[in-house]
Amino acid sequence: MDSSSSSSALSRISNLQNHISPLEANNKLRSLIKISPQVSEAISNGRAVVALESTIISHGMPYPQNLQTAKEVESIVRENGAVPATIAILNGVPCIGLNEEELERLASMGKSVQKTAGRDIVHVVATRGNGATTVSATLFFASMVGIQVFVTGGIGGVHRHANQTMDISSDLIALGRTPIAVVSAGIKSILDIPKTLEYLETQEVYVAAYKSDEFPAFFTEKSGCKAPSRVDSPEDCARVIDANTKLNRHAGILFAVPIPKQHSPAGNLIESATQRALTEAREQNITGNAETPFLLARVNELTGGTSLAANIALVKNNALIGSQIAVALSQLK
Repeated sequence: MDSSSSSSALSRISNLQNHISPLEANNKLRSLIKISPQVSEAISNGRAVVALESTIISHGMPYPQNLQTAKEVESIVRENGAVPATIAILNGVPCIGLNEEELERLASMGKSVQKTAGRDIVHVVATRGNGATTVSATLFFASMVGIQVFVTGGIGGVHRHANQTMDISSDLIALGRTPIAVVSAGIKSILDIPKTLEYLETQEVYVAAYKSDEFPAFFTEKSGCKAPSRVDSPEDCARVIDANTKLNRHAGILFAVPIPKQHSPAGNLIESATQRALTEAREQNITGNAETPFLLARVNELTGGTSLAANIALVKNNALIGSQIAVALSQLK
């Protein structure tokens, strides 16, 4: 990309921030993105839409397993009455909802696609790059187009040993300032769950466990941490989202859904592998946004694929619950 094109892109962003009203800014921002016809129609007609991140596709598993899983997750969303909106940046264009060709392309590029958190969006757009969105970036784009429910595997959080590294995911900041409901299996198991819950409270994020009094631990149903709140149905969740919207709260919502029981017993094996992977990461000085992909890949290797199978199972379960929540919300409105 030449310098004049880059300058023009950054200039447009600056103009949006400094010279027009918030409503005009939102309309201008939407003109810079590509929304699939299915997603656009669903939003316009008030139908249920579920946002999906793309880092799990590019960095979460190898091709073609990543493509197959992405298609299966989207199918679950459709079968439960909602429209899937997988989000990614392709050739510098933020895409809300990918067609089959775009999904195939993203999956086949794998880790050559930049893992894109909120801070990275402007760089990927300005350089016309390809970006797989993390939770924070997905929240940004979903909020821009009015999607209120977002499904993922697990959110980022406060890393173990954060008192030494200060490694705290931008997902938590994004949740604190984006009024979207995130449906996940809680916090990634490689992280410090109690500290992450404390940080979410500081950010005023509403946190509830789904059909449980205890906050889940990603690969296991229980973490030993009491959930701040509890919800027992998609309708309960929809009412919470609706109240959050009507009260004009700017913070988000986290619905933590326990992993299906049949996959929970693997939790102890995975935790042991996690401890070993954490030690190896420190020994190899792997930090920053490279740490999570390394840990997830190493844990999968140490467990002989058990962690990946459990991860796929919980993502699919989250897609089921998240779709039901989105449908209940659309009916409530």
